[in-house]
Order: sequence, then C-alpha cells, then structure tokens
Amino acid sequence: MTNLQQLRHFLALTEHGNFARAAEAVNLSQPALSRSIQALEASLDCRLLDRHSRGISLTVHGQLVLEHAQRLLAGSRALENAVVQLANLETGELLLGSGPYPAARLVPQALGRMATAWPRVRVNLLIDNWRGLRDRLLRDEVELFVADIRDLEHDPLLFIEALGTHPGVMFGRPGHPLENRKGLSMNDLLEYPLAATQLPEKVELELNLISGRVQPVSIQCDNFMVLKTLVAQSNVISMAPWDVIANDVAAGRLVTLPLPLSSFNQNSAYGLVSRAGHSLSPAAQAMRLQILEDDPLASE
Repeated sequence: MTNLQQLRHFLALTEHGNFARAAEAVNLSQPALSRSIQALEASLDCRLLDRHSRGISLTVHGQLVLEHAQRLLAGSRALENAVVQLANLETGELLLGSGPYPAARLVPQALGRMATAWPRVRVNLLIDNWRGLRDRLLRDEVELFVADIRDLEHDPLLFIEALGTHPGVMFGRPGHPLENRKGLSMNDLLEYPLAATQLPEKVELELNLISGRVQPVSIQCDNFMVLKTLVAQSNVISMAPWDVIANDVAAGRLVTLPLPLSSFNQNSAYGLVSRAGHSLSPAAQAMRLQILEDDPLASE
C-alpha cells in the first residue's frame, strides 16, 4: 500500500535528480531510499523512473504520480497545520496569496499587524495575478488570497467576499510631458508606452475599444513595485487604483494624469478568495479579519 513517506521520498528524488542527493535530503542511506522507491513502484504496479548514468528521469507514470503526490503532500501539510493551530495561533503556517495591487498596500498593512500579534505563525506570501492565484488555491498552494475578482465572481469552486473599491488613475513621473497638458486624448496617452499588470478581461476589452488597439499595453508586469520604479525613471505611463500610489503622489515621486474618457472604469475590485465549502484555518481566518479591518466602506 502506498504511504505518504514513500511519496515524500519520491518527491525528494524528483527534486534532487539523483539518489545520492535525495537520500541525504531525507536522511536515508541510498539503499534505503532505493528500497522505498521500489516499494512505491510495486504498490502501484508500474515503473516510475528510468535510471541512467546522469541520474533519473520520470516515465509517463512517474509524471502522473508526481502531480498527485504534490497535491496529497500539500493536503497533508494543510491538515497537520490546521490541527496544530486549532487551539491557538502560537504556531502554524499561513499560505497567503495576493494580487499585485493589494500587495502594494492592503496586504502588507494587515500582515504587519498579524505578525505583531502572532509572531510565531509562519507566513508564505505569494504574489501573482488572479488567474495564477486561482490555480494555486485549487492546488492547495495557497489557502486564501486577495486579488481582483471581476473574472472570478461566478466560479462555483470559489468563495468570494468583495471588498471596497478605489478609483483608478493614470500616472507618470514628475515632469512627464503629459503632466500639464490640457484636454488629453487617448491618442495623447498612447504616444507613450503603457505599462500595466495583467488586466481583468472586462477592463482589457474596454481599454481596447476606447484606444482602437488590440494590445494597447506595451509592458506587462505583475510586480507593481517594478512598474512604479519604471514609471518614475522614464516616460512610461501606467494605471492603478489610487490607494497604491497616493503616498508616492503626496511625496512628489509620481503624478496623476487626467483620464481622457471619464467613462473608462478602472476602479479596483478587490476581494478575499478561498475555496468554496472549505473552512479556513485559524491563521487564515485571523488574516481575513485583519484585511477586513482595512476594507474601505466607500471609494476614496
């Protein structure tokens, strides 16, 4: 019968690529590791590895087992973590995800308060766009994430709590040629490279229609800190919810540019997302409450 320990040994072998390094990583002798892998192959009645002089390579069966092993071991860690945390938050782990814009202000503020209140809880924060975060949530790589929910709202696999909104703005560097230009048009803006994170489909379609271009975004990057630095040091322009650049504008590091079309709706649409029908661990529940503390009741 296959057991989790055998799957851990198999996973270590695929990560390290040969028996010597894998055996050292799991504190086994090479013969003992080899016997564990052979027992796993026998229990599944298939060959998982091709052994050769350069190390090992996965068979088709091995690749399939690897994918299932990763999910099973992630689920096992989540179960152990939930049991450990059940009584209190003195120990445990939180697998948290965030979209680029919430990661610029909302999540760090909430995470800072949580780390102060429960300093021994380990937090693994993963930043990605909403598509990547959804996939990671369903693979149990994150338990809770904060991101734009416009393309997720009708997904039956997700439980979503919408957060308050912030108005969207276009921004550039101080002294940008467009800073003081009156009556800006979309063509004026598109004279300069537009940088943005992965846009929700609705926003992308709207931007395509009003710009007359299939791909008006010339630089896409899901690291918002990189985008802000890029904009501050060049004539590249970008757009974001107001809350994530307000401090930079106040400090004179960035300036807002007037939108040529007031009908272009790029307000934020943050939401807390977890798996439908799954209870949050105590650490995830605590993080959820910290984020809700910062939820704006109305657009700023």
